[in-house]
Amino acid sequence: MPIGDIISEPAQSAAGDVDDDAAVPATRANPFKRIWRGALDVVLPPLCLGCQERLTDHDVLCPACWRTVDFIRPPLCNRLGLPMPYDVGGEMISAAASADPPPYRRARAVARYDGLMRDLIHGFKFHDTHDARRLFGKWLAQAGAELTPSADVIVPIPLTSWRLLSRKFNQAQILAAEVGRLAKVPVLPLALERSRQTARQVGLTRGERQRNVAGAFRVPARAVSQIAGKSVLLVDDVITTGATVSAAAKALLSAGAENVDVLALGLVTE
Repeated sequence: MPIGDIISEPAQSAAGDVDDDAAVPATRANPFKRIWRGALDVVLPPLCLGCQERLTDHDVLCPACWRTVDFIRPPLCNRLGLPMPYDVGGEMISAAASADPPPYRRARAVARYDGLMRDLIHGFKFHDTHDARRLFGKWLAQAGAELTPSADVIVPIPLTSWRLLSRKFNQAQILAAEVGRLAKVPVLPLALERSRQTARQVGLTRGERQRNVAGAFRVPARAVSQIAGKSVLLVDDVITTGATVSAAAKALLSAGAENVDVLALGLVTE
């Protein structure tokens, strides 16, 4: 099913209002699950992840918030996943991909990295707000529907050790776990590591980002056998210039990966 047919469906509000596209269908559950879910809803009522409006289900957005997310849909550049202005048929390659082909095979992302999508990712990444992880997982599974069938393993982008200690979690690893659960593809959270500390990428130019992460990743010796000859799906939260995922893909390919695809929540398209 095309991604637009899934991610464009909003949730129903507690007041009964629903967008014209129709509400997300409720999951059929056994009586005990329904009783437990009803009791849980009294203690933790389902709220819109964007505006906190009362809804009828958890892990969703209300119609108004849903419409503000700029989902990325075909036609796309087959290599970078960038939206293309029109469909000319067959696989399309953007000017950016032609001028500077990435080391990975294909990249896909859920939505443009702006507005509410940026706020949701920032809350998840910097403010330890993990309410949206299941919704993110569903979105990623749909955006990566053409990538996961050929993936042998899923590998998250690792954090530097000091950033992991300060943040206490790796957002890419959480996202990878959700995609792996839904797509039934094994996740290898330790198959890629940082070979050196790097500065934060925020505020750096494209060239500075590339230099900052060049050679910054490696596949440890213990994980080479898990990567060699495999089709790898690399997961991150945001693709900005592509410098980080390109450096990580090069490390995976150097360790013998057959090919690398990339999947992310947000994509900077300008």
